[in-house]
Amino acid sequence: MSTPTQKHTKARTRRGRAHLAFKKIKLTFCPQCKNSILPHRVCPYCGNYRSKKIINIKLPKKAKPKKEKK
Repeated sequence: MSTPTQKHTKARTRRGRAHLAFKKIKLTFCPQCKNSILPHRVCPYCGNYRSKKIINIKLPKKAKPKKEKK
């Protein structure tokens, strides 16, 4: 392979990197729980995919405040 004989300009280098910018994440809404999720994936909140129950989600219990001893 040969080596380049001339240096690429800054503009040419930056033009080549123009497509490397981050793209906005496209979200959809779960039809069951109405939370926003990534498309074509099981909902992490309710476990449904295409209106079918796929996995059972166990939500963590809320911590109860400890009773003070008198």
